[in-house]
Amino acid sequence: MDLNLSDEQRLLRESVERFIAESYDADHRRKMASDPLGFSPAVWKQFAELGWLALPISEEFDGLGGGAVEIGILMEAFGRGLVSEPYVATVVLGAGLIDRCGSTAQKRARLPKIADGTLRVAFAHSERAARFDLAKVATIANKAAQGWRLAGSKIAVLDGHSADEIIVSAHVHDHQGRSGRIGLFLVSAQTPSLAISDYERLGGGRACNIELSDVHLPEDALLGDDHDALPAIEWAVDRAMAALGAEAVGIMQTLVDTTLEYTKIRKQFGRPLSANQVIRHRLADMAMHVDEARSMALRAALKVDAEPVERARAASGAKAKIGKCARFVGEQSIQLHGGMGVTEELEVGAYFKRLVAFDTLFGGSGHHYRRHAELGRTAVPT
Repeated sequence: MDLNLSDEQRLLRESVERFIAESYDADHRRKMASDPLGFSPAVWKQFAELGWLALPISEEFDGLGGGAVEIGILMEAFGRGLVSEPYVATVVLGAGLIDRCGSTAQKRARLPKIADGTLRVAFAHSERAARFDLAKVATIANKAAQGWRLAGSKIAVLDGHSADEIIVSAHVHDHQGRSGRIGLFLVSAQTPSLAISDYERLGGGRACNIELSDVHLPEDALLGDDHDALPAIEWAVDRAMAALGAEAVGIMQTLVDTTLEYTKIRKQFGRPLSANQVIRHRLADMAMHVDEARSMALRAALKVDAEPVERARAASGAKAKIGKCARFVGEQSIQLHGGMGVTEELEVGAYFKRLVAFDTLFGGSGHHYRRHAELGRTAVPT
């Protein structure tokens, strides 16, 4: 298999790296951290103009038809800049689920708007009692005479506070009672009886909790048909983990580069830290962990469209391994910077916080080691 980037992929990497280097500095990140929205609408508009929002959307719906590898290239560069724009929420999760589950009419009404930046979407699935089990959904959707009625709670909804529409998962109760299937429902952020409480995420960006108190929805709020949406949810989350893994690689690479430069200029006993052989070994270990993480992120991206067990094992394997690598690189970077590493004067702490947040999103390393092992037993014929 040829793992070299194509000419188009190299151009994409060069353009996004140049944009991040020119547009994202410490002042911009601090400004976004104190902004109630958590990101810049002007930058989001630039993302649309550059074609990044249309990247994974099919050409039929005004997209560019890119895949998970292209998303990974974009996300690794985003990691270098600690980008806080809602790309994963809207493009990777939101557009992905609409494209996977939606009817033709629902796709035509939404995907072109996501591509041009006029529609932002969030995915509300996590619940307090689920413990990262995607099949555990307590929110219910009751079939009514004229549509649906939703009731339940969702937590840790990425960028839900700024979304125009929220895709909410719920167990469907039809006229015969509980159906046993999970449905996805398109809920406008302006819907009455929908309460959104947002908060700052560790490492930048925002998330929210959502309360649905007998929310009334029209008949066409159900995304797609009456098939169980759990397989699509698992696919979308595995896809998001591959993208977030690439972002973590970009963050780790920045920490390695920053720490290397710091050890060259920081002197002890009249010599730079980098002259110490033990320090060099630690820097080499950090670089090796980044390379391991990059390989796992690429593998997860390449397996996004594989059969479900193979895809899920690749995603969980990447999430577990990258999480472990991220913690090592972050801790080493903080320690090698000494007391300065945890001050606001240096951005090392901000990058480390984003890595800590990555490790908890969609389950930590322990959860995904177990999932990987369980899927492995499933895949072995008996």
